[in-house]
Amino acid sequence: MAPELSNTNQGGADALDELDRGLLYRLMRQGRATWADLAEELGLTAPAIAQRVRRLEERGVIKQFAAWVDAETLAPVAAYVAVRFDRPELRSRFRQEVQRLDAVQECCQLTGEDDYLLKVRCGSLRELEELVSTTLPRVPGVARTRTSVVLSTVKDTPVLALPGAPQGGSKR
Repeated sequence: MAPELSNTNQGGADALDELDRGLLYRLMRQGRATWADLAEELGLTAPAIAQRVRRLEERGVIKQFAAWVDAETLAPVAAYVAVRFDRPELRSRFRQEVQRLDAVQECCQLTGEDDYLLKVRCGSLRELEELVSTTLPRVPGVARTRTSVVLSTVKDTPVLALPGAPQGGSKR
């Protein structure tokens, strides 16, 4: 069964003007920047910045604002778990289960041998073992999991490359 493909990109980077791209680039690097700081940097007024951010939220370009915590401090065990199905018709049940698992940070449907790849964070190896040995195998349709534990993280960033936006090192 072929993966369900969807395009959730609502206009993409092409639909953004240069100011929107600059604004997004700055917010991805420093989400707590004030409207006044952003206005000064981008040559607009603070109300104009606020209106642009609101418009980007309404379009779904900005999903939410959140604190980006040091995951290693709170959940030091990171792993990638590949999941393969023997009954693809049960994928929707799997998706529901994944949504309720706080240890799962990201779930991607794949092409190739595996059906999904999960990025997980746990407080201990025991928690990871429970997830991959008990919780996931109990989900109907899951035939196999394959786990790779992360030894160290070389790069972790919320910043996306945007055509026309400044590029370079992180300002955190």
